[in-house]
Amino acid sequence: MEERAAAPAQRMTAAESRAAFSLAGIFSLRMLGLFMIYPVFSVYAEHLRNATPTTIGLALGAYGLTQAILQIPFGMVSDRLGRKPVIAAGLLVFAAGSVVAALSHSIQGVILGRILQGAGAVGSTILALAADLTREEHRTKAMAVIGMTIGFSFALAVVLGPILNTWIGVPGIFWLTAVLALGGIGVLVFSVPRPLHVRLHRDTEAVPALFKRVLSDGQLLRLDYGILTLHVVLTASFVALPLALRDAAHLDVHHQWYLYLPVLLVSVVAMVPFIILAEKRHHMKGVFIGAITALGVAELLLMEWHASLIAVTAALIVFFTAFTLMEATLPSLISKVAPPDAKGTAMGVYSSSQFLGIFIGGTGGGWFLGHHGLEGVFGFTAAALGVWLLVALTMRQPRYLNSYLLNVGRIDAAGARRLAERLGAVRGVAEVVVVADEGVAYLKVDGETVDEAALREFSAAQA
Repeated sequence: MEERAAAPAQRMTAAESRAAFSLAGIFSLRMLGLFMIYPVFSVYAEHLRNATPTTIGLALGAYGLTQAILQIPFGMVSDRLGRKPVIAAGLLVFAAGSVVAALSHSIQGVILGRILQGAGAVGSTILALAADLTREEHRTKAMAVIGMTIGFSFALAVVLGPILNTWIGVPGIFWLTAVLALGGIGVLVFSVPRPLHVRLHRDTEAVPALFKRVLSDGQLLRLDYGILTLHVVLTASFVALPLALRDAAHLDVHHQWYLYLPVLLVSVVAMVPFIILAEKRHHMKGVFIGAITALGVAELLLMEWHASLIAVTAALIVFFTAFTLMEATLPSLISKVAPPDAKGTAMGVYSSSQFLGIFIGGTGGGWFLGHHGLEGVFGFTAAALGVWLLVALTMRQPRYLNSYLLNVGRIDAAGARRLAERLGAVRGVAEVVVVADEGVAYLKVDGETVDEAALREFSAAQA
């Protein structure tokens, strides 16, 4: 695992496990709804009133704009109003947007619905609630559960979209998305425990005072640019892929899941050796550069040979192998590079960059489709990856340090300074920030050499 937390003898409580899996369920229900239309929307939207390639792309990516703008503010508001009310309100807005999109017969109506879907930006609030409901010693486990559901939900959605389109059509998928959002509210009310205390968690939430520090870090900005570009490429590609498979490769949209399912299964297996090479063998930068290059090769293949089903299949295997690898690698790099007490802020900026990339990718992909055809879309994505490659070549080799949290209990400012010095002297500890008013020590440690037993002696959980 990339991150680690202090590991006392006791396991997660039943309430902590229930919170982790329930919140992961809410996340997955929401992600399914957002992504199921990706592999089918371009074909469906051709028949909407006033639809053009540009507006079709805008409709696909529109939710990313409101998501990028609102997700950090939602998390901050939840510090004051409470996590559950903010999450419930966000899911209601998301469901309302889904209904608007389902009922719309014009592209403008669908765009409005997608904007409303994005306005239900509760991802950061869900993570904050997970932090409220888990002790520092077990928070990494809860976040890992939620993180795994995100990747699984995307893969499942890409396969389910064409299948459900056959049965209920895209309007039916939007209706189902609304139902899933309401189901998420049910899970929130009946399964997620109520936190005893709502407070700021620097490892999962953005801290306004730290924005300047994070936004002036060139290494973090390179990674933010990377996730933005990755989702520009993903969304723009899905503007064109359904049409390319239907018109050039002669694979009907209802049967395109026949292609996506084996491609995704192969890509998940194929990425594992590269994860090991990057994390365990410490070849992160080389793997990172290689994955960007592979994405560019895949897009060039799609640009030149999108009429060949064999070539498209090969390109998609390369693409999704590299994509899933980058989806796993980029958050790991953010955690490695971010200051120990600013990880939540860094992740907030990172996530906003991701959603902004979705908006740019949808809109840009639609424009290139309308003006330059399928070749133009894949040429646009290949060019974007070329620029990212140049940016990535200038990044430093990351230090192989893991995040580590300690609950140190009540402590004053002078005690926090003394404790930081003592923790810094423990073998394998590279950085320490003790936040007195939170009673938490945020550390960066060398996972191979750190003396965990010595660190646990400082934990209030051991007292």
